[in-house]
Amino acid sequence: MTQQINTALLIARILMSLLFIMAGIGKLGNVEGFAVFMASGGIPAFLAWPVILFEILAGFAILAGFMTRPTALALAAFCVASGLLYHFDPSDQNQMNNLLKNLALAGGYIALAIAGAGKFSVDGRKG
Repeated sequence: MTQQINTALLIARILMSLLFIMAGIGKLGNVEGFAVFMASGGIPAFLAWPVILFEILAGFAILAGFMTRPTALALAAFCVASGLLYHFDPSDQNQMNNLLKNLALAGGYIALAIAGAGKFSVDGRKG
């Protein structure tokens, strides 16, 4: 890959990882509230901790470019599922915008899964 592509993949990984790292860390301040929110979408509240850990760990994995392809696919699925469960409300334009944001993120994660992490990553160092 060219230097520009590797640099672009690094920038993409940084930008795409920040959302999940910050969202996961932010939920640590009110895990109980997040559990109630999850239950409102039909997801059992006891899964709050695993979801928070997934967001943080998957975010850092994308940032480092570690196991990028499977992690990106998992995040793409997460974005689609959470978007449909918590943002699909045709009567509310803001929620529909959030759904479209989630779907756009899923597209970005799918592209990252196809392209890989690039040279500037743990995966790139492993070959």
